[in-house]
Amino acid sequence: MKLLQTINWVQFIPDEKNMQNLGGKLALPCASAKTIIFLHGQLGAGKTTLVRGLLRGLGYAGPVKSPTYTLVESYDLLGKVFFHFDFYRLRDPEELEFIGIDDYFSQEAIFLIEWPELGLSLLPQSDLSCYIEMEGEGRRIRIEAETDRGKDVLEHIQK
Repeated sequence: MKLLQTINWVQFIPDEKNMQNLGGKLALPCASAKTIIFLHGQLGAGKTTLVRGLLRGLGYAGPVKSPTYTLVESYDLLGKVFFHFDFYRLRDPEELEFIGIDDYFSQEAIFLIEWPELGLSLLPQSDLSCYIEMEGEGRRIRIEAETDRGKDVLEHIQK
């Protein structure tokens, strides 16, 4: 369900540790129900670092790498499946049909999607959109709630 007004949260993140801490804050509210998060930002902005922090916040201790070459990595945590997508190498959104993108989104899972703009025509609406911009040594992150679900998550991290 689309919100009538966009709700934003903006913060400066000075380093990698703080980016992972932000991911940790997103962990529990995201894990409570199906959530779709779009991650926007240039190469090296910290999208995968944010995902790593989110997974670490739920107790995952294994490696978290960018799925640039595999397109998707999945993680089973707390009885939920987390799918981490990276569409950077897509040439055409229709490539997502070959991997069964609709089958993924039919699941009650958490979806973290880097470079969503490259597959937007085949993706469902996001609950949250995270925009990460490099600013000196740090990052400026803007998170926008796109649905009531996203609003609930955003309100939780603002506390």
